[in-house]
Amino acid sequence: MSNSSSISHFLLLALPDTRQLQLLYFSFFLGISLAALLGNSLIISTTACGHHLHTPMFFFLLNLALTHLGSICTTVPKAMSSSLWDTRHISYAGCAAQVSLFFCLMSVEYFLLTIMRFDHYVSICKFLHYGTLLGSRACAHMEAAAWASAFLNALMHSQYLFPPPVPGQCPGPVLL
Repeated sequence: MSNSSSISHFLLLALPDTRQLQLLYFSFFLGISLAALLGNSLIISTTACGHHLHTPMFFFLLNLALTHLGSICTTVPKAMSSSLWDTRHISYAGCAAQVSLFFCLMSVEYFLLTIMRFDHYVSICKFLHYGTLLGSRACAHMEAAAWASAFLNALMHSQYLFPPPVPGQCPGPVLL
């Protein structure tokens, strides 16, 4: 007889026990997420509709707002539902998907901020070459490189944190 145990879900222990605090957490999460959704939606609509804002800086700002919107929509709904319905668990697959997607979106944000720093450097220090260095094709290539490297980075980290289950072994991170 072999010892085979598996993890089907994780417990969320940071949530309070009292119902009033759970509702306070829900309203706090709701307020923050609505403010972030409103702010990012305004950035997206202003940048997309304003034809004079179709420059590399605003292209990257638009993509930064989209990734920020995605990172909020990855984590906050589960926290809100857990505090509203008094549930304290998340499935193993749900946790793995949430961590992987959040890590990917955060990596994209960091890469976009780095690209935006490069854009500012070129616009200040090499302003005569700005049009040739940062054309629409170069911006699209940098954006694609940011997404591809963030996806690979998140894939490597999630494979380390959530390795594929081995029969007869408990899933979890590999500790060296």
